[in-house]
Amino acid sequence: MLTRMEELLLLAVWRLQDDAYGLAIRRLISDLLGKTVSVGAVYIPLERLARKGLLDSWESQPTARRGGRRKRFYKLSPTGLAALNTVKQLHDAAWSGLPDLAFG
Repeated sequence: MLTRMEELLLLAVWRLQDDAYGLAIRRLISDLLGKTVSVGAVYIPLERLARKGLLDSWESQPTARRGGRRKRFYKLSPTGLAALNTVKQLHDAAWSGLPDLAFG
């Protein structure tokens, strides 16, 4: 089972596709949540998801624009994609048949 943050991170990687690197992922999560998300709240779980085999990661070539630093990119592994599908099916089943949430 995934934590909510792990789910959001996997969804962000899926949404960003070839542009899924740390800062872009962090910005997308912050936008989705409507608040600034700390560096540690993103990078630590990203590395954990990679160790679990849910994400593949690699470093770009260093660039002068980044002061010789590399970017770490992420991509869903087949296991990560399966985990997202499982979570989606669970959400769909849990919400199925409930009345619409209408306030007022």
